[in-house]
Amino acid sequence: MIQILDERTIEVNLPNKIGYERVAMDCAASFAKIVGLVSARIEDLKTAVSEACLNAMEHGNRGRPDARVIVTMNCGDDDFSVSVLDEGEGIRELPKEPDIEKKIEKLEAPNGLGLFLIKQLVDQVEFNEMTKDGHAVRMVIKIT
Repeated sequence: MIQILDERTIEVNLPNKIGYERVAMDCAASFAKIVGLVSARIEDLKTAVSEACLNAMEHGNRGRPDARVIVTMNCGDDDFSVSVLDEGEGIRELPKEPDIEKKIEKLEAPNGLGLFLIKQLVDQVEFNEMTKDGHAVRMVIKIT
């Protein structure tokens, strides 16, 4: 369900099912385009939102079909922020930076790049923001 809270804030309530991250990704891209984010940054945003939603579904909600993922997008005066909320308890320990060369050479599993990608694609990210409803990841892209 998509809810427009005001002209600067949109909320997307997703079922905890792989594939629905695309709804959040497309909604974020459309909203970002409306508020003037440049195309290259919209592509970064789409990937970051998708990765954050997948992590929320797989790790935060542990694949539980009854859980939800709430994605809240907000356009500020000079930034665009997205919070992805799951029903989990947060990230106990952030993983170490992946060895990209080893992944390319198939010496390490190709998974485990989500948090790394998010950190590379957005201007600011906050992990482990705990709320009364669960754990949130907050990502910010500057509007320039």
